[in-house]
Amino acid sequence: MEMSGGAGDPEEEAPPTEVNCNRNHAGIDLTSCPAEATPSVTMETGQSKDLSVTPQKPMSGSMVIHGNNNPASEKLERVRKWSINTYKCTRQVLSEKLGRGSRTVDLELEPHLELLRDDRQRYDHMTKLTQTLASQLAQFTVTQKTLGDAFSELSVKTPPLHVAFGMNAEAQKFLSKSGETLMVAINAFTSDMNTLVTRTIEDTMVNAKQYEAVRIEYDAHRVDLEELNLGPRDDTTLPKLEQAQRDFQNQKGRYQQIRDDLSIKLKLLQENKVKVLHQQLWLLHAAVAAHTSSCHNFLEHNMLQAGEDLHLAGLDAPSWLEDS
Repeated sequence: MEMSGGAGDPEEEAPPTEVNCNRNHAGIDLTSCPAEATPSVTMETGQSKDLSVTPQKPMSGSMVIHGNNNPASEKLERVRKWSINTYKCTRQVLSEKLGRGSRTVDLELEPHLELLRDDRQRYDHMTKLTQTLASQLAQFTVTQKTLGDAFSELSVKTPPLHVAFGMNAEAQKFLSKSGETLMVAINAFTSDMNTLVTRTIEDTMVNAKQYEAVRIEYDAHRVDLEELNLGPRDDTTLPKLEQAQRDFQNQKGRYQQIRDDLSIKLKLLQENKVKVLHQQLWLLHAAVAAHTSSCHNFLEHNMLQAGEDLHLAGLDAPSWLEDS
């Protein structure tokens, strides 16, 4: 090599003038540096082409070791577990409907759920009837008001029947106004019943559906564990049996938790339902009683007053036969 020949000839060493020149520029005495410093710099510069193509090894601190956490494999595993669980639950539902499988029945909770379903159906029917009543009453009050206006016009245009038409006009207008007040009370009752049926009870029914789904899943794991317990036990079935036991215990804890939550919610719903219905039923009854009583009192007074007016009118108006 050319560089190795230069290093063996002592006459080609760097003159001391260059060292003094560097010292003058840098302000540091470089004569104490070893003689190999200058050739080493020259060698590094000469090998720059080789260094540019040499791959560098990464430092140990910056190395990243990837495990087996592949998102695709994790998603595939979740789909596989979901498919197996769905198959077990579907098999459990079909076996229950066909009468071949056993199901867990909570003797304390199931009657309350059946009563709640029946109450919800009856309350919904009652709410629809009150809506129909309010709609028909609204049409009835409009017709009464229109009829009262017609009686008033005829009372003015027919002097001999002024008292009779006027009496009926006042009666129809009063009944129409009282009916509007009753209609407001019925609409308030309907609104509160809608809130009770479509929100309060429906919220509890959603929890009941969740409880039923968890119960089916719990029974599916229970049946699966019972089948494995009845089968042979060897090196192949023991891991499956242990896994089934763990799944059953987890599902049992979940089932008991949602059962306790639903039981508490049913008790709170029963208390709230009784309070709301007690108040709304009394308000509706009071509105109907007030409407009936006011109409009765007005009509009774109106009849007495009209009878007196008709009697006076009949005395004052002689027949045309008498005049002739």
